Amino acid sequence: MIRARITGIGSYLPERILSNADLEKIVDTSDEWIFSRTGMKERRIAREDEATSDMAVAAGKKALEKSGLPAEEIDLVIVATSTPDHLMPSTAAIVQAGIGASKAAAFDLIAACTGYLYGLSTAKAYIESGIYKNILLVASEKMSAVLDYEDRTTCVLFGDGASAAVISSEGAGLAIDSICLGSDGQLSDLIMIPAGGSRQPVTEETLKNRQQYFKMSGKEVFRHAVRRMGAAANECLEKANLTEKQIAWLVPHQANVRIINALAKNFQIPLEKVAVTVHKYGNTSAPSVAITLDEILAEQAIGVGEHLLLVAFGSGLTWGASVITKIEE
Repeated sequence: MIRARITGIGSYLPERILSNADLEKIVDTSDEWIFSRTGMKERRIAREDEATSDMAVAAGKKALEKSGLPAEEIDLVIVATSTPDHLMPSTAAIVQAGIGASKAAAFDLIAACTGYLYGLSTAKAYIESGIYKNILLVASEKMSAVLDYEDRTTCVLFGDGASAAVISSEGAGLAIDSICLGSDGQLSDLIMIPAGGSRQPVTEETLKNRQQYFKMSGKEVFRHAVRRMGAAANECLEKANLTEKQIAWLVPHQANVRIINALAKNFQIPLEKVAVTVHKYGNTSAPSVAITLDEILAEQAIGVGEHLLLVAFGSGLTWGASVITKIEE
């Protein structure tokens, strides 16, 4: 039986740092207000000439290098993003050319902050069905391009970045075991960019009302995030026949330190076993979980047979969880 596994991970973060002190000069806020409510101190912001695909290509090349797999052997490129370069063509097609994966199919996947987990699920299905042998999954977001820097409730939360994973049918790495996904479109208005699609094209009126920017109902989102991620994680552990005590690391979506702490408390996982990068990068949306996973793997020795629990929540509403396990070839 084929077991899909991550054989290489690579991330990219822009050089520019936007600190809370910098935001104090842009919008009516303060370092104390931001940090006490979110746990964020700074975030990375892409250059004006740096698009989502540019960050995706940089992350993808790193993942390929770590896996030892040449780009020509990639069968499929999946890009999880809510901030594509264009409405068409797909950002994945641009990334496919950028990394030199000349034999690969390519498509975009939109699940906002849950994008990486939806992408893992899709890649796992393709690999374990035998359709493809090697897939490059990239989560990349240029959130700064869709933020309203006059709205202090949202512009302080997000940063830019990308993370990629080579997912294959063979090799040592992290097996993608159980995955549980969910959605609730009845609450789609809680996190959205109102204008710019077919329902509400950009017009002079939508621009005047700043409807081309990201909008979120923060209090409602917080309530749903903790509950939905917790339920998905429980379901995922049950499918994997594991208990929370068997989890070596919890790798949560980096939306807010209060949400992270609430999740850890609910699962009785000690905070020293919870991966946190929100203070450095803010919420990078789709690549958030993947960037954090990449850092944990670089900084901590994960033993063969140890399990990590990934959880995320985003617009849609969407949510998900996955158990991944360190395996030998």
